Amino acid sequence: MAVGIGLIALVLQWGLRLFGRKRTVFQANYWRGVYLLTWPMATLTVGLPPITQTLAKPVGSWEVVLVCLLAAAVLGFSLPSFVLHWQYYRHNRRTTLLFEPKRNVLEVYEGPYQRSFGRRDIAAVEYAVCRTRRVFWSNYEYLRLHLHDGRVLTLTSLLTNLGPVAEFLRHTHLQRRERWFCWL
Repeated sequence: MAVGIGLIALVLQWGLRLFGRKRTVFQANYWRGVYLLTWPMATLTVGLPPITQTLAKPVGSWEVVLVCLLAAAVLGFSLPSFVLHWQYYRHNRRTTLLFEPKRNVLEVYEGPYQRSFGRRDIAAVEYAVCRTRRVFWSNYEYLRLHLHDGRVLTLTSLLTNLGPVAEFLRHTHLQRRERWFCWL
């Protein structure tokens, strides 16, 4: 049933993307969260039942060692993604990004209030990406806009794919930094 619902959701999302108009307003939404948490959730779904079944009955010492190794692998792959997701959601749950590169528009709203700035107001841009692309948390990245007046605006990958936004800001002292975990 879960696979069927997942396939229906993916087909619906694909159809909306194919026949809908291109989005220019980005917020932290459910579908972006599903996209970022697909593999960590799949790991927990596959890895936790054998662990809980083994711990529910008396086991031998070898089984305890194997269960501990499996639990460490499952949690080691999925837990950082959940922590990053929670941190990014907490930070950008009220943030709205209006991004239209063809019209040269980049606006950030915190709740109903616009955080006004122009391209000339940006002192530096820090673009943090994951060092390796083969882990579950590699899609979590952030973009920090350091403004001349001392404000710092942080945009996370929970809003949208930040690659096009970083490309749009490439002439404003963009510093790309690779990290193992892109903690805020």
